[in-house]
Amino acid sequence: MTSSSSSSQDTKRIAHTYPEGLRADALMEEDVAWSHEIDGERDGDQFDRSERAALRRVAGLSTELEDVTEVEYRQLRLERVVLVGVWTSGTVQDAENSLAELAALAETAGAVVLDGVIQRRDKPDAATYIGSGKALELRDIVIETGADTVICDGELSPGQLIHLEDVVKVKVIDRTALILDIFAQHAKSREGKAQVALAQMQYMLPRLRGWGQSLSRQMGGGSGGLATRGPGETKIETDRRRIREKMAKMRREIAEMKTGREIKRQERRRHKVPSVAIAGYTNAGKSSLLNRLTGAGVLVENALFATLDPTVRRAETPSGRLYTLVDTVGFVRHLPHHLVEAFRSTMEEVGDSDLILHVVDGSHPVPEEQLAAVREVIRDVGATDVPEIVVINKADAADPLVLQRLLRTEKRALAVSARTGKGIQELLALLDNELPRPSVEIEALVPYTHGRLVARAHSEGDVISEEHTPEGTLLKARVHEELAAELAPYAPAPAF
Repeated sequence: MTSSSSSSQDTKRIAHTYPEGLRADALMEEDVAWSHEIDGERDGDQFDRSERAALRRVAGLSTELEDVTEVEYRQLRLERVVLVGVWTSGTVQDAENSLAELAALAETAGAVVLDGVIQRRDKPDAATYIGSGKALELRDIVIETGADTVICDGELSPGQLIHLEDVVKVKVIDRTALILDIFAQHAKSREGKAQVALAQMQYMLPRLRGWGQSLSRQMGGGSGGLATRGPGETKIETDRRRIREKMAKMRREIAEMKTGREIKRQERRRHKVPSVAIAGYTNAGKSSLLNRLTGAGVLVENALFATLDPTVRRAETPSGRLYTLVDTVGFVRHLPHHLVEAFRSTMEEVGDSDLILHVVDGSHPVPEEQLAAVREVIRDVGATDVPEIVVINKADAADPLVLQRLLRTEKRALAVSARTGKGIQELLALLDNELPRPSVEIEALVPYTHGRLVARAHSEGDVISEEHTPEGTLLKARVHEELAAELAPYAPAPAF
C-alpha cells in the first residue's frame, strides 16, 4: 500500500467517524493519537510531533578526539600577503630596502609574504594608490599567488583603501595598520595597551565603513513625540561618537599613568641621579645592550618591536657613579603619527634624559637611513638638545667598510657587540666621561658623626680626594648645589 492511498483512506475513515464540526480537531489529533488499525500498517519507529520537529543529531560526524592523549598537531593558517610599494624618490635600492622592511614587519605580524611589487610614480594615485591599470595587474598577481591580503608600503586614505579593495577583491591594509597590529600583539603593560588602543582608534575613526543597516537611520533624532520627529542619527555616526568617547577615556587614563611616571622622574632628579636613554631603530639591539650593561634580563628577540614598554634600570660607572638606563620603544621609518602622539608620554623619557645612547644596527645595508629616521622622531619629541653618543651595535656581523664609514661620519661614535661584549668597556668609560658632573667644587672636614654626607658625596658627586684625620674626613669633591650647601658649614677656615 502506498503512502498516498493510506492517507486518503485515513481521511475517509475520520470523515465517517466524526461529525463535521469535530473533523478539524480529529485531523489535529491524528498525529498524536495511536491506533493499531492505522499505525500498525506503518513501518519504522514512530515519533511524537515534538520529536519529529526537533533537530536530529547525525552520529559519526564529530572530529573531536575521544582520547585526549592522541594529540593532533595542526598547522596554523597564516595570512598570505602581497606587498605593494610606490617608488617616488631616491634610488631603486632605497625602494627595495623599504619593501624588505615591510616584509619583515609582515612576518613579525604573523603573515607569509608571497610576492612584492614596486611601481615608479611621481606621487601615489589619489584613487587607488598605484593607478587603475596597475591595480588590475595587482588583482592578477593576487589570483595567481592565492593571496588573501594586500599590504601597501605607505599610509592610505580611506578612499584609496575602498577603491583598491574594490579592484583586487581581497583585504587591503597599509603600513600604519600593520605597525599598529604589531604593537597590539606586543603590548604587555597597562599603559602600553592603553596607548596602542588610543592609536588604533585614532586611525580607525576616519576609516569606518558601513554596509546595509549600518547606514540606516536610528529613531530618536527629533524633538521627542510619538515616533520621534526628524531624520535621526545613522548607525555609523553612533559608532563614531562611541569611538570619540572611548578615546577621551583613554586619554584620561594615560594622563593619570603619566603622573606616576613623572613622580618617579622627579624623585630621580631630586637625588641628582643622571639618566641615560637608549634610543634607536627597532631590532637594533637596544634591549641586548641594556642587558649587557646592567644585567636587566629584558626580553631579547630577533623581531621588530619585540619590547614596547620602557624599562628603567640602575647602573654604575667604572668610577662608581650611579645613573639610570632607560630602554625606550623602537623607532621605524614612517612611524605613524598616531603612535608618536599616543606614546609621547613614554618618549618623554628621551627628552628628560641627560644623555642619549643612539643604537644603530651596524649589519644593516644602509644604517644611515636608520639614524635619520630615529633623529626625526627625537626631533618630534623635543630632545634635540640632549647630548648623543652613536653606538654601532652588531659589530661582529657588520661589514668593516660600513663600520669605517659610520665611525668617520659620526663625531661621537663607538662600535660594540652586545652579543660578544666587544667594546662594552670602552662604552662604559665614555659614559663616565660624558655624564654631567656636579658644578660646585668644595673642600670640607666632615665629622665622623655625619658620615652620611660623605656617602652622599660618593653616590651623588665626584670625589676628588678623601683623607681620614683625627677630627673627621677631609673631603675634596665636586657636588651639586644642594649638597654643597649642607657641606659648607664644615669647610676648613682659610689660613692667614
